[in-house]
Amino acid sequence: MVSNPLSGWALVLGASSGFGEATSLALARAGMHIFGVHMDRKATLANVERIVGEIRGMGRETHFLNINAADEEKRREALNQMEKVLKERGKEGGVKVLLHSLAFGTLKPFVAANPAGAINKVQMDMTVDVMAHSLVYWVQDLVSRGLMREGGRVFAMTSSGGHRVWHTYGAVSAAKAVLESHVRQLALELAPMGITVNAVRAGVTDTPALRKIPGHEKMIEGAQERNPFHRITTPADVAAAMVGLCQPGVYWVTGNVIGVDGGEDIVG
Repeated sequence: MVSNPLSGWALVLGASSGFGEATSLALARAGMHIFGVHMDRKATLANVERIVGEIRGMGRETHFLNINAADEEKRREALNQMEKVLKERGKEGGVKVLLHSLAFGTLKPFVAANPAGAINKVQMDMTVDVMAHSLVYWVQDLVSRGLMREGGRVFAMTSSGGHRVWHTYGAVSAAKAVLESHVRQLALELAPMGITVNAVRAGVTDTPALRKIPGHEKMIEGAQERNPFHRITTPADVAAAMVGLCQPGVYWVTGNVIGVDGGEDIVG
């Protein structure tokens, strides 16, 4: 498929690292302006500034907001700011692409020898809310405000954790399964509006989120052995696929979990 220049605005949730960072840069390179939502402390803000500088260096406009994307009031404030920018630049249209790439959850076992070491209700609810339910709320607001219309593309980052298990990954695995279910439901409801919704299942990728998982070194080693290409997935691999899926001709692909993993998941 020949990649054509893209235009308009993309909204990337989790834009400061990993898949969000790579996709923000790839979409900007392809012609899009970027709204980035992220949550970083002072120690990692330098990386955010670098990303913003690279996007502007491509001649694109970008607005990054350092907020909790799962907070209802912060989401409303962020959308108000985006709406203002879009109205000022009416010729650019609305938000054409939404990428949900939020990786914030609790990595604890469901059952532990010491009950204090097991996940609790607050942690479970928070994990699923941030990594799954928040997709629905952002889409609801974008559509109800008229910020995303016909031709819109919604993507949510999932993982093989949606159907496989790993020690301490239980809550995140549950969130990914819920996320994939939300993608199917949103695809059904948004199809009449001409908006597509897909989950992107990346292979094991060395990102800051992966490094927080206990035993991630074994995950990387196993993926390298299993993957038909004998290497792990990179954020750039996923970002390139995302640009392809944003092409105008790819309008009949919706409600899917799309593997971008070099065939890793098909190998037992």
